[in-house]
Amino acid sequence: QVQLVESGGGLVQAGGSLRLSCAASGSIFTIDHMGWYRQAPGKQRELVARISSGAGTTNYADSVKGRFTISRDNAKNTVYLQMNSLKREDTAVYYCNAESTRYYEGGESVTNDYWGQGTQVTVSS
Repeated sequence: QVQLVESGGGLVQAGGSLRLSCAASGSIFTIDHMGWYRQAPGKQRELVARISSGAGTTNYADSVKGRFTISRDNAKNTVYLQMNSLKREDTAVYYCNAESTRYYEGGESVTNDYWGQGTQVTVSS
């Protein structure tokens, strides 16, 4: 099991910045990727950014490239999302995600997704 605790959401004016944090605990050694998703009212949840546990490879949604940066602090088991130049369309509930894989004898594996409780980000004009 992996537990995720998010913090850092809030209200900000367009053009401003926020930093989200996600602290992981539990079976963190099983985590392959951590990332941030968001869900705006009436829309599906979408990937914002994610980072791999090994090489630290990152990928971003096209809509946030150049404005958002995902990073990690392995010593603190924490992933961050630095959001700059925020736009009204960035308004959503942001969820931290961890993709975890457990390997078993015989070559079997089980992958699970874990989610944080969500944190609201509201960008005003």
